[in-house]
Amino acid sequence: MTYCIGMLLGQGLVLLSDSRTNAGLDHINTFRKMTVWEKPGDRVLVLLTAGNLAISQAIVNVLNERAASMEGEPNLLNAPNLFEAAIRVGEAVREVHQRDADALKEFGVEFNASLILAGQIAGEAPRLFQIYSAGNFIEATHDTPYFQIGESKYGKPIIDRVIKPGISLDEAAKCALISMDSTLRSNLSVGLPLDLVFIRRDAMKVDRHVSIDADHPYFAMIRCRWSEALRGAFHDLPNPEW
Repeated sequence: MTYCIGMLLGQGLVLLSDSRTNAGLDHINTFRKMTVWEKPGDRVLVLLTAGNLAISQAIVNVLNERAASMEGEPNLLNAPNLFEAAIRVGEAVREVHQRDADALKEFGVEFNASLILAGQIAGEAPRLFQIYSAGNFIEATHDTPYFQIGESKYGKPIIDRVIKPGISLDEAAKCALISMDSTLRSNLSVGLPLDLVFIRRDAMKVDRHVSIDADHPYFAMIRCRWSEALRGAFHDLPNPEW
């Protein structure tokens, strides 16, 4: 399992992913869930993946092969806008599904993949999409400026309370890390290290890419102080009078 968050803000985009995969309590590995494509000055695209690791790796490989092609076929690096880029990711999902889904089904394995595509292409504003196993997708809006994939339920409440399009990238990152901490504490299938990316509006490149492990001082502080704040708020509430 995994947990990934994408946030669309007035100042740009914040994206966060964990790196744990597991096939049982005695088989836990680390695989990055974030892939970045950049053409400085023209575009920056980030893909977050959750679900079956073999499926998501196959999808990323298809996208990378097309981006590296010298034949000029449609790919993420020549898509005219983010909507078209999302279509191309969806096509890659369907290609892998057509190739592998029947064989997986014979072994009792469902075709399971969910993705977040975010970024900006010159000539339009930053955009954020969630792409499903069928290759179809939805786009974030002013009213719904974030997407989560994977083990999302534990980290959702803080995002619902805090994230608005007008908050800063740093505030959004703080909220994302608190959301991730809530998930880490409640689900062993999500784990460190984390990848945190900031994309500033109109920069057409990754502004910051931070790798966060258990020794990262800011994340360690967040985990400690957020727990203390929650316990303090709990104790400050009056007991019920029955």
